[in-house]
Amino acid sequence: MQFSVYQESHIGARKVNQDRMGYSYTRDALLLVLADGMGGHLRGEVAASIALQTISSLFQQQANPYVKGPERFLEEACHAAHAEIHRYAVAHAMPEAPRTTIVACVIQHNTATWAHCGDSRLYWLRGGRIVARTRDHSHVEHLIERGKVPPEARLTHPDRNKLYNCLGATAAPKVELSGRASLQPGDVMLLCSDGLWATLPEASLVATLCGGTVAEALPVLLRDALRLGGATSDNVTGLAIGWQGGDAADAAPTAAGSTVICTETLAGDLHSSTIAPGDPFDEAEIEKAIAEIRGAIERSSQLLK
Repeated sequence: MQFSVYQESHIGARKVNQDRMGYSYTRDALLLVLADGMGGHLRGEVAASIALQTISSLFQQQANPYVKGPERFLEEACHAAHAEIHRYAVAHAMPEAPRTTIVACVIQHNTATWAHCGDSRLYWLRGGRIVARTRDHSHVEHLIERGKVPPEARLTHPDRNKLYNCLGATAAPKVELSGRASLQPGDVMLLCSDGLWATLPEASLVATLCGGTVAEALPVLLRDALRLGGATSDNVTGLAIGWQGGDAADAAPTAAGSTVICTETLAGDLHSSTIAPGDPFDEAEIEKAIAEIRGAIERSSQLLK
């Protein structure tokens, strides 16, 4: 695989930066993750960190050198992160578990699959337009889909920050999965928190991202979001890749000054990650939790048939 990548986060006008992002990769698979800790609940930044650490740890266990069944992996990893957040809350005698949004994407064999809970977004861009993006799990998005308010309400509606799906809540998360998306050289994938997308006009976001390398474009977007947010700016975070191709033969031309990661020379059992490990995870407990989650998912699937 070959891809250019850039990530950056700013605290904005808040006292704490509750956003977290990072990526991990092997020779044949790439994981992108972004979480936005929910400020209305205690220690949202802890929930976001736990989510990234759990999903990254599971990726490093299972990507040998690629994930067998990315949809299943993403669903189970999000549920495992939810369970780890609750385990942390119990261990620290918290009155309620901290909460976070999550958006995660696995890319392998020139194919992307993503999952999300909440209103952190993924954008898939090609040729100056949006091919796909996640739909927010928010009250206002539900109203828009039902035709009760116009799309512009995403930015102004009083309930725009009310989410009905996240990690860490009392109810188990409903992990929304994409279909498998076939990537082409030159495609751009952006993961971002609402501090970015909710501040910038979508047309501006697309034009900037498609107007240069991700290392050139993403800092401009973050700077514009901070400027427009002003004294009330939220945390602003983005993680973007420019897809170059599955191997050297189909790689797109690289713009001058752009750094491209090439994984072809990695041994099959090696992993690289920007996600810092947290407290050591009990692998036996994680495997037990995943077995329980898998059983619950399969029982639910049978009931829906």
